Amino acid sequence: MSVIRVDVEAPDRRAEAIRREADEPRSPLVRFGLDKPLRLDAGVDLAPFQVAYMTYGELDQRRANAILICHALSGDQHVASDHPVTKKPGWWETMVGPGKPIDTNRFFVICPNVLGGCMGTTGPASCNPATGEPYGLSLPVVTVRDMVRSQAMLLDHLGIESLLCVTGGSIGGMQALQWVASYPERVFAALPLATAARHSAQNIAFHEVGRQAVMADPDWKGGRYLVEGTNPSRGLAVARMAAHITYLSDAALHRKFGRRLQDRETPTFGFDADFQVESYLRHQGSIFVERFDANSYLYITRAMDYFDLAADYGGVLANAFKGTRSRLCVVSFTSDWLFPTSDARQIVHALNAAGASVSFAEIESDKGHDAFLLEEPELFAITRGFLEAAARARGLPPAKG
Repeated sequence: MSVIRVDVEAPDRRAEAIRREADEPRSPLVRFGLDKPLRLDAGVDLAPFQVAYMTYGELDQRRANAILICHALSGDQHVASDHPVTKKPGWWETMVGPGKPIDTNRFFVICPNVLGGCMGTTGPASCNPATGEPYGLSLPVVTVRDMVRSQAMLLDHLGIESLLCVTGGSIGGMQALQWVASYPERVFAALPLATAARHSAQNIAFHEVGRQAVMADPDWKGGRYLVEGTNPSRGLAVARMAAHITYLSDAALHRKFGRRLQDRETPTFGFDADFQVESYLRHQGSIFVERFDANSYLYITRAMDYFDLAADYGGVLANAFKGTRSRLCVVSFTSDWLFPTSDARQIVHALNAAGASVSFAEIESDKGHDAFLLEEPELFAITRGFLEAAARARGLPPAKG
């Protein structure tokens, strides 16, 4: 019988890598001391804490060309540069870089690791200064609004009063919406992709399956695996497998794999990975555990679950955008069943009701939720056009060439 293959012989090595990136990341970071606490929605102050980030391009003299990119669940600050652990290219190099839709020859791009993450911003793998051990589950649960508050403090430190644009997909899109609601005076434009104003019951259910897979792993040790020298690799791999299915569409899975067998002519009549799709999912699970912390998975999925923008404004989503002068472009994909177009339309209707400047695009694609991360020429064109219009409206010089 075949099982998910992970490197269970070297938990100490993985734990060391996770702890190193959690506390001393190979990217710039800002440390906020006891005198600058972050007030969390959980009702407690987090201090000290730190935010890790990457930047690309140059800030202009007016400090008017900054674009904030908010990453999705499994992403990090390495949006357009090689990942320091996996050595793989940045997760959005199709979109961000010189001459690309988010042109770093023209714009100053900032991408922070989210609060609760595992690549340098304070999260459960970070050292708790009160104990000298990783926080584990003693870290207070964080929300999308907490993430945005920490990002605002980062921008304050960098001397950036306002953003030309904030963008991201999935939970990154949630952060973009929260930015418009919480700091409308600091956001000239926003481009939320493949997202929603609240997490649905179905999505919460999928996340709970993933969290239970992690917590059912005997090596989870009640969240103290870094202290105990273990790693819930199998549980996290299963969680990633389940989640990865939701990022794809039936058409994409059929196109990639169909019912083709993996390296064999006939079925084994056992529980090995007979089908290519099974092998693919096991691979996705096994590589994910090499770069991600299991407790961070719990924290970030929980932040997504708690996200309900309308709930903070009397249950009326339009009230979240009341009086905003930010201009928005909301994008969805036809085959995204995780965050369907109906979710995007709800955002657009609320923005229209609030009198905001908003455009909307539904892109025809069979790639599912992950389409915003992949080669999608229509998304590239929309992004270029939207950013060009925002730049002109803000008085930035026109693009060269």
